[in-house]
Amino acid sequence: MAHLDPTKIKVDSHHQPVWEHEESFQDLMAEQIRHAPWLVLSAALHVVVLLLLWVLMPVEEKKVVEKKIEMTDNQTQQVEEPPPPPPPETKPEEVVDEVVVTETTVTETETAFDNVESEVTSKESAFDSNQWNSAVGLGGGAGGRYGGRGGGKGGRGGGKSYAEAIDAGLQWLKNHQDEDGKWDCDGFMKHDVEGEVCDGPGNAVHDVGVTGLALLAFLGDGSTMRSGPYRQVIKDGVQWLRGQQDEKGLFGTNASHDFIYDHAIAAYAMCEAFGLSNYQLLKPTAQKGVNYLESHRNPYSVWRYQPRDNDNDTSVTGWCIMAYESGEFFGLEINKDALKYSAIWLDQVSDPTGLHGYTKAGERSSRKPGEHKTKFPVEKGEAMTAVGLFCRYFMGQDPKEKPIMNAAANLIAAKPPLWDEKAGTIDHYYWYYATYALFQYGGKHWTDWQKKLEAAVVKTQHRSTDPAKKNLYGSWDPIGVWGEDGGRVYSTAILVLTLEAYYRYSKLVR
Repeated sequence: MAHLDPTKIKVDSHHQPVWEHEESFQDLMAEQIRHAPWLVLSAALHVVVLLLLWVLMPVEEKKVVEKKIEMTDNQTQQVEEPPPPPPPETKPEEVVDEVVVTETTVTETETAFDNVESEVTSKESAFDSNQWNSAVGLGGGAGGRYGGRGGGKGGRGGGKSYAEAIDAGLQWLKNHQDEDGKWDCDGFMKHDVEGEVCDGPGNAVHDVGVTGLALLAFLGDGSTMRSGPYRQVIKDGVQWLRGQQDEKGLFGTNASHDFIYDHAIAAYAMCEAFGLSNYQLLKPTAQKGVNYLESHRNPYSVWRYQPRDNDNDTSVTGWCIMAYESGEFFGLEINKDALKYSAIWLDQVSDPTGLHGYTKAGERSSRKPGEHKTKFPVEKGEAMTAVGLFCRYFMGQDPKEKPIMNAAANLIAAKPPLWDEKAGTIDHYYWYYATYALFQYGGKHWTDWQKKLEAAVVKTQHRSTDPAKKNLYGSWDPIGVWGEDGGRVYSTAILVLTLEAYYRYSKLVR
């Protein structure tokens, strides 16, 4: 076999051998080094551009949140209320059965009476909303049945003459209030340091009752413990009454035969003071006052002078009904059966003529033995009928459903107020209840009554400009049926209340 000699083989090609034209590593590096200055320059230019952008476009500054802590001093100076004086010693009452009425626990802390105002509480809360209206199913107007109070200031209702008489009466009461807050039934004239001293003292045992009536008169005009021109007068009076309440809830003592009248009026006033002022510190006081009435009430019936002795009358019961109705309206605990038995009682003592009896059907108002009965003939007025008619309205009864109410209104309208001392027709108690009852009834009965009321009440008020008689200015002489017991304070307070009938309560039946 022949051997080929590779060195002898020749290949024709137009390309150079690889090893002849390929650049060496050293050549490549030399080429890159020649281009290096341009790469450095390019990088430097990029850095300069980035620096310019950073300078020309400032970074958004972060807002520093400054933390502030506000310190509010919520601590109010507590004014320590002096403890009330201990009540006078009284004979213990015998109560047959223990009557338990739930007493609402007060959780709100409030300061003493001389510091009841604040930015929040300075408003008259009773008139700021209708939160209480649902209690009696009434709407319209702030405060429901209490919504029109203060109307006398604008001349509404009875007009200018009534407004002036009310203001003068309230001013007289203010001027004759003791420093401790009470109205002194038989010693009020100690305030008359100049001029002729007022006459007409009442019986000292009725200080609690006349203080309650005076408070109702100031509350009736729109002032409360929080606002109004007479707020301090009301605070002082309420403070004194609180000091007279014993552990059983009784305001005052049981020393007099008819002490329950005084207590019922005081309890009524305390319920209104608590509710209209929306002042929670008074709630236990008002509740205990209502509780005492419940412990005094006869089983399955109503009230009279002594506790639970099965003796009843319309006069005492009328004041008790008002205390219960006011208490319930403002959120106190009451025994609703008491109002049910009161309605039954009024039906029992009334007859088809409309007359409501005192302790039984057909019996007119009471009189004290002797000359009193002769001086003030019972047939001259219809006091018990007036009490019954107004209480029926307050308990939600309607003349459209209770014909006895129409008959009662007819009886009252037939015996309008007449200031005739000789005829024995002056009966402030009758005029008070009758005015409120006929205001509710309305119509011709009311318009006719108004005219006679102005002549009998507005025009008989002491309004003399004689400086010697300035201490009498604004008051009424206590020459009516019960003037001897209540005195000038009683007569003035109850007649101011009578004139406030135009706005003290709203219409109770629509």
